[in-house]
Amino acid sequence: MTPAIETQGLVKRFGAFTVTNDVNLSVAAGARQAIIGPNGAGKTTLINLLTGFLPPSAGQIRLNGADITRLAQHQRVECGLVRTFQINRLFNDLTLFESVLLATNERFGLGGVFWQRRSACRDSIAEAWRIVELLGLTEVANVQTKELSYGRQRLLEIALALAAKPAVLLLDEPAAGVPAEESGELFRTISALPRDVTVLLIEHDMQLVFGFADRITVLVNGAILTEGTPGEIANDRRVKEVYLGEALVV
Repeated sequence: MTPAIETQGLVKRFGAFTVTNDVNLSVAAGARQAIIGPNGAGKTTLINLLTGFLPPSAGQIRLNGADITRLAQHQRVECGLVRTFQINRLFNDLTLFESVLLATNERFGLGGVFWQRRSACRDSIAEAWRIVELLGLTEVANVQTKELSYGRQRLLEIALALAAKPAVLLLDEPAAGVPAEESGELFRTISALPRDVTVLLIEHDMQLVFGFADRITVLVNGAILTEGTPGEIANDRRVKEVYLGEALVV
């Protein structure tokens, strides 16, 4: 089966410094896969390469078998590759539903129309509400973004990404800054997304990673050290050495 997203010999250099070193990554369609590694391993750089934020020095990136290596960021989004960032970029004074509706309007070709009859937006409104329900956000749909808890703001950012109808969703540390009492709910919601959305994420919280991922890729010094199931990674001597004895429990 064709991988949802894959790289071949992916390299990124900044002058003489190699940040991404011959990465061959393959993520199966519908997978829940995580990339872990110590600080400075090159995790975010890899996501930036996949999404076109950075151009590679060498190698190839394929999305559902199609070469997207030279496509611009917005073209990759149109092909179904969508990401979130470590820091939220939200409109604080809009309600949660208004924010999602703005995003669905853009996909339905209504983003450049200032005034529009409600009847003309029926499909966009229905899609926005479907996404809100999917993420369990109906009870806060009419709450201003600035009044939402940080965990709900992170879910809103994921809702905006889903509005682009991604085939592959890349999440860069979705639990960063989220209180522990909310991070579990956040990851349960992400795990429950339909399997027609492939999820690849970076995360530092190992308990969240092991509870979420069916496959884990370990990145060290810009290269893949190993890959495997959560159980295999938790018991890998090399991985334990990289994390200097930190708890790696499933």
